[in-house]
Amino acid sequence: MDQIKIGKYLQELRKEKGLTQEQLAEHVGVARRTISRWETGSNMPDLDILIELSDFYNVDLRELLNGERRIEQMNEEMKETVLKVADYSNEEKERLLHRMHWLFIAGLIGFITFLAITAAGLDKTSPYEGIGSFGLGIAFGMLILGVIFTSRYEARIREFKRRLLNRTKD
Repeated sequence: MDQIKIGKYLQELRKEKGLTQEQLAEHVGVARRTISRWETGSNMPDLDILIELSDFYNVDLRELLNGERRIEQMNEEMKETVLKVADYSNEEKERLLHRMHWLFIAGLIGFITFLAITAAGLDKTSPYEGIGSFGLGIAFGMLILGVIFTSRYEARIREFKRRLLNRTKD
């Protein structure tokens, strides 16, 4: 994918709607700076935001992923788009997995801290009294964040796949 080409196309679509970066950012729920990064090609929107932009601009998702308007609709083109979306989805999953690993490590460290302090009997002594509870709190906090991350992204990816399948049947 040519991120710079996609960014220029996103900028073109925004200007066609007569919107500023701030207005679009407010509509999508991101910072203006994020819109700027998309339009310069230094960053790409998340998959769920790409779908939202596709609906908002009333353009096909493959047009967004190609960074240009397409009038003809061919089966080969659709296959190529699905493959691009699958690649993009895999990149999203990889980023999520990376975040989940760090959350797991932080939670594990917190839980080990709690166990070590409790096993040593230091949880009742004054200087270590709150550290064990803090470690347990970190562990549970990371567990909750992990559930939130996985459920939010999994639901978005599932919704996108459902929409994609409905579009290909039409």
